[in-house]
Amino acid sequence: MTKHSGKRRIAEADRTQVRVLMVDPDGLVPDDDPVRAVWSFVERLDLSAFYEPIKAFEGTAGRPPIDPKILMALWIQATLDGIGSAREVARMCEMHARYQWICGGVTPGYHRLSDFRSNSEQELDTLLTDTVAVMMHKNLVDLKRVAQDGMKVRASAGTGSFRSGKRLAELRAIANEQVRYLKEEIEQDGSAGSRRRDAARKRAAEEQLRRIDEALAELPDVQKRKKSNNGKKKSEARTSTTDPQARVMKMADAGYRPALNVHMVTDTRTKVIAAVEVNNEGTDLKMAVPLADQIHRRYGKNPSEWLEDGGCVTLDGIDKLAGRGIRVIAPVRQPRSSAVKATEVRATDSEAVADWRRRMETEEAKTIYKERGATAELVNAHARGHGLLQFLVRGIRKTRSVMLLLAITHNMRRSWALAPAI
Repeated sequence: MTKHSGKRRIAEADRTQVRVLMVDPDGLVPDDDPVRAVWSFVERLDLSAFYEPIKAFEGTAGRPPIDPKILMALWIQATLDGIGSAREVARMCEMHARYQWICGGVTPGYHRLSDFRSNSEQELDTLLTDTVAVMMHKNLVDLKRVAQDGMKVRASAGTGSFRSGKRLAELRAIANEQVRYLKEEIEQDGSAGSRRRDAARKRAAEEQLRRIDEALAELPDVQKRKKSNNGKKKSEARTSTTDPQARVMKMADAGYRPALNVHMVTDTRTKVIAAVEVNNEGTDLKMAVPLADQIHRRYGKNPSEWLEDGGCVTLDGIDKLAGRGIRVIAPVRQPRSSAVKATEVRATDSEAVADWRRRMETEEAKTIYKERGATAELVNAHARGHGLLQFLVRGIRKTRSVMLLLAITHNMRRSWALAPAI
């Protein structure tokens, strides 16, 4: 064996060397990668409402904005991956091949991604209607039998952010003084660097003042909802300075946390989401009629049967739905007196309520009601599985945008299952 002297030659890592890499953008993902189907779906959407505000035209100065199709596809892919943070989506655009393929060389910042989702409630609402309407036109969805369900989702607010009216007034005075002080400091300081720093601090102080004002505005509503404790004085109302529209609610695990209540209506045959609503009510009562109104507004028709759990049922709601030709399929709550049968017709019952009680005694209605767990509750479980454990945005308007985007993404997947060529 030949012996050699000196240091062995090996190819070592040199991370300081600048390299020019040749990249085939379309080759980042295989031809059968699901992200291509996401892009194909987005290309078929009517995004004209997203293009209308764009003021950049050929022959004019200025940097062109990012194509709304790219932003929509990024958020749909992120929803599929259970990502709800704009910062995380922006990071994925730099690190993950699927997101890089969607971007096609464009680099969206997290501010742009966040603004696109948060400020598009009306546009996303229209898209939800359009996606379901297309499936109805193709006879894939009929909305004859639908199921309603609600779930409470943790809000982007901590329990420690809730303050009483007295404390909010004190915080408002402090915030006002801070804004005034920073305004004077900006006017007196001629240094450009200091002015920029103070301007940023002033914007933060103004944002905090705005949230305190919103929290104060929500106090009467919170106080109105509070129940007296065995005839004693009502407890003091408190609202959050982080998310003023959040309310402390009893969650599925029996704990109490700041949350918002999400409601969805699902077609039982296809599991397509037809309607979405978000509010800060701690109960699902009285939601059936507004959701039925939404169904009619979106699609110009009423379902034949409406499945809901016992926590959603009101006698007034049954009457109103019956007046629209909608049969309610929901369990009858057992009265306090065990001597009275739950399905027994009362003298005070309207004709619609009496029909509901008699209907729920039949095996047919009991069998139909089982579909609710396999549809509405299943859709809710899928939403949880896609990261809907806590909202990362604040306020009902922004959280509704998140839910509409989730519904559109869910319906995209359902359209693939119902008709791959759609």
